[in-house]
Amino acid sequence: MLEIKMLEKPDERRDFPRGHLEAVHMSGLDFAVATFEPGWRWSQSVGPIAGTESCQIHHNGCVVQGRMRIRMDDGAEGEVGPGDVFVCSPGHDAWVIGDEPVVVYDFAGAMAQEYAKTDRRVTR
Repeated sequence: MLEIKMLEKPDERRDFPRGHLEAVHMSGLDFAVATFEPGWRWSQSVGPIAGTESCQIHHNGCVVQGRMRIRMDDGAEGEVGPGDVFVCSPGHDAWVIGDEPVVVYDFAGAMAQEYAKTDRRVTR
């Protein structure tokens, strides 16, 4: 099997306050490119959509632009920027640092499937 898609032609786009996500859905992989504008914070921009106190999505990410701070529910914190590859388990808040948009490639799949989805019904 060989499957190829272009990021310039995503299968889906989801907009949310101060950002958006573009996803390609493939066999065994959902890949997302998320863009977060200055002033974006998960708890304010996506939390109301998700209906949870903190982000409950697992992320395997790579930052290609901008800087972001991540705070885990247990209080652990870290900052990611261009070239950083990170794994972040469910239970966190995150926000853009500075005046530059943050662009993250997310390989987890869960982000492309559920993140900022307004219609959470399972379809078959």
